[in-house]
Amino acid sequence: MAAHGPAQMMTARPGAALTGTAEVPGDKSISHRALILGALAVGETRITGLLEGADVLDTGRAMAAFGAQVERDGAGAWRVRGVGVGGFAEPEDVIDCGNSGTGVRLIMGAMASTPVTATFTGDASLRSRPMGRITDPLALLGARAVGRSGGRLPMTITGAADPLPVDYATPMASAQVKSAVLLAGLNAPGQTVVTERAATRDHTERMLRGFGAEVVSETVAEGFRITLTGRPELRPQVIAVPRDPSSAAFPVCAALIVPGSDVLVPNIGLNPTRAGLYASLQEMGADLVFENPREEGGEPVADLRARFSPDMKGIVVPPERAPAMIDEYPILSVVAAFAGGATVMAGVHELRVKESDRVDAMATGLRACGVRVDETEDGFTVHGRGAGGVAGGAKVAARLDHRIAMSFLICGMAAARPVTVDDAGPIATSFPGFVPLMTALGAQFSDES
Repeated sequence: MAAHGPAQMMTARPGAALTGTAEVPGDKSISHRALILGALAVGETRITGLLEGADVLDTGRAMAAFGAQVERDGAGAWRVRGVGVGGFAEPEDVIDCGNSGTGVRLIMGAMASTPVTATFTGDASLRSRPMGRITDPLALLGARAVGRSGGRLPMTITGAADPLPVDYATPMASAQVKSAVLLAGLNAPGQTVVTERAATRDHTERMLRGFGAEVVSETVAEGFRITLTGRPELRPQVIAVPRDPSSAAFPVCAALIVPGSDVLVPNIGLNPTRAGLYASLQEMGADLVFENPREEGGEPVADLRARFSPDMKGIVVPPERAPAMIDEYPILSVVAAFAGGATVMAGVHELRVKESDRVDAMATGLRACGVRVDETEDGFTVHGRGAGGVAGGAKVAARLDHRIAMSFLICGMAAARPVTVDDAGPIATSFPGFVPLMTALGAQFSDES
């Protein structure tokens, strides 16, 4: 029995070329932040293109629980009437963030400098993930947290009555930690400063500026410093959410490894702090073309065309690129299995504390499909078998992890024999239309439940 209900076993079979246009959902990271900052603004924020996956919907319900008015006008169209910085009310019930580490950590930050108490929980996967990386810096502002051993959910947080600004150096490359501290700093006087050794995705900084906050980003000897001036009055915005590059990764990578494929993904977000996968694929020799580059809502976007690329070669992915593609290593490892030679992915220890231990999950599943994988504590090396060289024929454990499930379904589309995932249900947390979208392009999936 899966945490979300009965397991939904699914099999992917090799088939015809993938062709057509892949209308992938809105960016999950930007969708979370649009709802949260809309709730902290004074007035009505309108959002189009919002990802309506379970993770984001849980964040919307959480904002309503804290007192904002959150209403849906139609597919992807939402209105949020905010309560202003420091205006959160105390929720009447436990906040359930489902599977979303991003959602729970950003919400904790947003409420940590307001004197209210809230209890957070989630599904089995989320309850196993570390929250100390968030609650430690929030404690410096004056918030108090009590949770299970190891800093795990369920956890109760009482926000600071008199929050203090902080100058915090993140111990790991994490946009979630950075964003939680910045959101907490909104209701603290003076300047809140976050310094990170490696630049992480900067959606929070971009969106804060759009809502009217004063945010300065600069390169310093220690790395990258972000300074937020506290207690702004955030102005409501009209936000068009670009399409999620992490979701786009699946049809794009499928097109690269399924013979004869030609797929277009329009309006994909190409924020440089998120585009590491596409740089890595191009270095491998992937046939990718970026058409009609432009900017929408402060974010760079383009239309991306991907074609079958039988001559891709393994590469050493620079460890410093990890923050710009941390969620894409599972699907990159699948592409690496169909390339020639070894692809080395190091400096990715963060993958071991995601929805699952993604290094172990991908290594175990790829080995079952006939691919040699060498694991280290902070990464793994995939020894590619070339186009058409992956045997497949395995049943793989998705471990309640949406990206593991999607990655192995893509693998099964190009392997010699079908690949089955034990539970495709978690895919709905980030990409609820994944199966019909891929099927429309030509994928052959069957529900084995």
